[in-house]
Amino acid sequence: QVQLVESGGGLVQAGGSLRLSCAASRNIFSIKFLGWYRQAPGKQRELVAAFTSDGSTNYGDSVKGRFAISRDNAKNTVYLQMNSLKPEDTAVYYCKAITEGRQYWGQGTQVTVSS
Repeated sequence: QVQLVESGGGLVQAGGSLRLSCAASRNIFSIKFLGWYRQAPGKQRELVAAFTSDGSTNYGDSVKGRFAISRDNAKNTVYLQMNSLKPEDTAVYYCKAITEGRQYWGQGTQVTVSS
């Protein structure tokens, strides 16, 4: 079992940056899928960025070139560096892990980008 806790959200002006953190309750070295999703009001949850089970890194089309996912296995933490933020990036951002056939979600952190 894995508990995920996101942090780092907040209010930022368009063009600004934020770094989100997702702290896991156990060692993440063996977790094959770790990623960030987001959900804006009235919209479906969508992939932002993820480390996938085949070792690759995937990004949603709308964030390519602006966001970067990274991980620190020693700290059991996954990060999402968000640059050049736009108002349409406003959403609740969730961390997700898939391991041993089960998926786990964090509680989410709100990111609001003002124009």
